Formats: sequence, structure tokens, C-alpha cells
Amino acid sequence: MSLALYLVAAGTLDGVAVGDVVELDGPEGRHAATVKRTQPGEGVRLADGMGRVVTGEVVAVERDRLGVRVEEVGDEAEPSPRFVLVQALAKGDRDDQAIEAATELGVDEVVPWQAARSIVQWRGDRGQKAWRKWDSVLLAATKQSRRARRPVLSPVVTTAELAGRIAAGGTAYVLHEDGTEPLPAQPLPADGDVLVVVGPEGGIAPEELDVLAGAGARVVRLGNTVLRSSSAGPAALAVLSAAARWR
Repeated sequence: MSLALYLVAAGTLDGVAVGDVVELDGPEGRHAATVKRTQPGEGVRLADGMGRVVTGEVVAVERDRLGVRVEEVGDEAEPSPRFVLVQALAKGDRDDQAIEAATELGVDEVVPWQAARSIVQWRGDRGQKAWRKWDSVLLAATKQSRRARRPVLSPVVTTAELAGRIAAGGTAYVLHEDGTEPLPAQPLPADGDVLVVVGPEGGIAPEELDVLAGAGARVVRLGNTVLRSSSAGPAALAVLSAAARWR
């Protein structure tokens, strides 16, 4: 079994060298010491969420913190191309399920999309609370999947803002049941962003599809079945990862 991984604040691992003792405190330290009952002599990994990861031995345990002696320091480069999931807001936690699985599958950025047919609306305090919930889902999935880099969570976008990003450059694939081109047959760039756009439960409105296609997105399909908003994005990311990363 792989070693447990705990996330520390950005910058915590800067300048850390083999032989140093790093302190894991806060909620992560409390979880490791109290919930996981980590003991001296056990091995753990600490990551800053930005690619720096250390492996070490626990040398001290208190009620809410660990002391970890560093045995190895590594830096994980950002993947190229970057995979970006544009996930339309959906009801019933289906969007939560989508971004959780996407994190496990290696997505590099998640963009919440306020689509025309999204029943859920992110406005004011409610929208801020929902955004923080997504962020916590990404954080938990990052730890569960033992990732050194956590996905970036971008601000929620409108269709016009999404079209602007697509037009600014990169590659974008809109998943749609009426797409005639299969996603597995699409070329992947060597670098830049690859956006996978997933609509809400009611599908992408025809006028939105026209706007996104007009900005340069390609309308594609995954297969012969219709997938839920919670499974379409992860399925597409699995296809892209198989082509570019899982080798």
C-alpha cells in the first residue's frame, strides 16, 4: 500500500532538504495523529499541492501534529498539455461526483460553468459557499489519490466568458450526444490547455453550443450511450489520459 499523503500550505516545503524535520500541524496534523493514529517510525508523504513532495519518517507525534524527518525530496512537473474540466453546475451533488472523479483521474484545472440550463445558481453568499465546497472536494480527492499537485479551481464562468477563453487559444472539446466526431479520434496538442466541456442535466442549449463552436470548440461524442453530467467528464478524461499519460 502506498504511503499516506498529507497536504501542507504552499511554501512550507520550500528549501527543505534531506535530514530536515518538517512539522505537520493544523487539521492535517490533527487528522494524522488523532484519526489515523500515526506512530513514530511510520513513513508518510507531504505535498504542497504545487508539485513539491517529500517522503519521510515520523519521528514525533503529539495530539495535533507530527514531526517528519525528510528522507527524499521530489518535484513533480506540471503535465503538458494541461487537462481542464469545464463542469456545468448540476443538482443533487452530481457536479461534486464529477470533480471528485476527475481529480482522481488527473485533471489539472476545474472550471465551474453557469450554463443556461443549470438549475443550480451560484449567486452571492450561496455561490461562495458552493465554490468552497467544490474546493474541499478537490482537496480531499487530491489526498485520496496521492497527488503531489492539486487541481486549480477557477471562478465560476458564464457561457460568454467560457467562449472568450476558448477563443483566446488552446483546444476545447464540447461533449454532446449529437456530436459526429468521436473524442478518441481527436488530435491532442503537445502543450497548452485541453478543455473538456460538460453540460448540465438538461443538456447544453442549442444557442450555447453555437456560441462555443463559434469560438473554436469542437463538438464531440464519447460513445453510443448518453452519460450523466457526473460521469461524462471523468470518462472523457480517462480517454485523454490513456492517449497522453497512461503509458
